[in-house]
Amino acid sequence: MPKFLQSSFRFLLLFSCLAFQPAPAGQQAASLTATNPQETFDTGSKTDYAAGTVAFATGTWTLTDAVLGNTETDHKNGAQAVRLQQNGKLTMEFFVPNGAATVTVQHAIYGTDASSSWELWAQAQSCNCNKWTKVGNTVFTTSSTLQAAAFNVNIAGNVKFEIRKTSGGPSQLNIDDFAITDFGVAQPSIDNDHLALGNPSGAVTDVSFPSNYLMVKPQYKLSYNRDQGKPNWVSWHLDASDRGTAPRVDVFGPDPTLPEGWYQVQATSYTGSGFDRGHNCPSADRTSSPQDNAATFFMTNMMPQAPGNNQGPWADLEEYSRSFLPSATNPAGNSEVYIICGSYGVGGTGSNGGVTNTLDQGRITVPNRTWKVIVVIPVGDNDVARISASTRVIAVDMPNTQTLNTNWGTHRTTVDAIEAATGYDLLSALPMEVQTAIESKVDTGPVAVPTN
Repeated sequence: MPKFLQSSFRFLLLFSCLAFQPAPAGQQAASLTATNPQETFDTGSKTDYAAGTVAFATGTWTLTDAVLGNTETDHKNGAQAVRLQQNGKLTMEFFVPNGAATVTVQHAIYGTDASSSWELWAQAQSCNCNKWTKVGNTVFTTSSTLQAAAFNVNIAGNVKFEIRKTSGGPSQLNIDDFAITDFGVAQPSIDNDHLALGNPSGAVTDVSFPSNYLMVKPQYKLSYNRDQGKPNWVSWHLDASDRGTAPRVDVFGPDPTLPEGWYQVQATSYTGSGFDRGHNCPSADRTSSPQDNAATFFMTNMMPQAPGNNQGPWADLEEYSRSFLPSATNPAGNSEVYIICGSYGVGGTGSNGGVTNTLDQGRITVPNRTWKVIVVIPVGDNDVARISASTRVIAVDMPNTQTLNTNWGTHRTTVDAIEAATGYDLLSALPMEVQTAIESKVDTGPVAVPTN
């Protein structure tokens, strides 16, 4: 969890034991009493962009730099939708009494306008401090068809929300069908999805965002950075079903699923550089079939890695992460794992000596650091719900050099530290109290692969 979210959440916890406080002056008391409320914005009227309030079915909302649009160019469900311009806002002036587990919002560009970005912010009444906290990642709206954006909120007690258009400019944005799931309501089981723990950078499959382009494969999911010629991060689930007898394909190659016109890193792009073609999702994590193993050799899954890093503590940590799985040679294994890894910074030292910043005529950035987060849970169902404050989380951050300490345990750090270094929001799908607990701890567990 990013630092500003941690501090906001700790502040919320500090006051959670206080008696109920009345709504501050000028704010409407909670008026949503139904379970899982939804606002369709189909009642009321507002035709000018000056800030003003509208009484909707759920209660009063303030629209700033916003109107209620009902034209053919407004993309909406029903009679109308909110239309935001510039840095417009849509603000609830009342508190939802049952808290919020999740929030879902429909969004689309207005007419044929360019894309926009926006964010969801929350305010818990328990703090009685008028403090807003950002929820989840920034959303990028690129489609003229309404799309659903889902946010894991996990705030108990009275809470209200605000949508903020952050991209500014003349492009307008339609918002519709704001739905809340009450806190404590059981959520659908999420099992084995490679992004079950969250999308660290809010990556989207849209060529308008070449530095944060989401690629979805059956074997893993990743955020690709076209201008760096490597992934920002790769995320995958690993259990016993991913391991089999398929041999290592060992055929590196360009990824044919990259958008047309993008440069494709070649198998030979690292030749003579002094850096390994370092897997993010390892070959040995995908041996259930030749097809699954071959997918790990796409160059979109590679980063320039110093051999001393890739073949040393990084490889040992990969082997250690597989030791949690049950197998014929490890009958004591009883776990499954979620893994997120990547790299950041510029400039590594490979086997040729000296710091190298780029490869392949500047098309590939050589990172300064490599990082990984491993979440270990017992084999079971409804994975996200089973992760708690006591779940083992291993986070490492290693220098991309030849001379680093070969014991991977010495490179352990906190998830918080990796978030601070990368700007990502890791494990964002977990409840905030769980994130606060597990992201601030340095793992102190064993580092050796168990022998049977």
